Amino acid sequence: MKTDIDRPSTWKKYSSEQMCHGCHAGCCTMPVEITLSDLIRLGLTDDDEIENSGAKKVTKRLVKEKKITSFREATGLFTLVQKSNRDCLYLDPKTRLCSVYEKRPEVCRKFPKIGPRPGYCPAIQSSK
Repeated sequence: MKTDIDRPSTWKKYSSEQMCHGCHAGCCTMPVEITLSDLIRLGLTDDDEIENSGAKKVTKRLVKEKKITSFREATGLFTLVQKSNRDCLYLDPKTRLCSVYEKRPEVCRKFPKIGPRPGYCPAIQSSK
């Protein structure tokens, strides 16, 4: 069965770090919900701006700058912008690697332990 990013029932059971080698970064085409601390780690804001301006103004600025699409106050989660092909804002289109790997959001650090189907990933092998 072919892996379908939108159908977790088609995902492959995650087995080891080797599984990522040669993958076309299927997980990096899913919407990425991040926290305020992730925004700070990514350098998109800082404690002073949050304290002085508040989350709503920071959200407005980051939406205008096309870094995030939304903020849900009830959960405290921001959603990163995706490129028109669904790639994460920080996914390099040539290498298919994260361009901010050392600063990547916590949800990315924990995937596939957490996500739509914990322990499984939408591994798609590169056609190269």
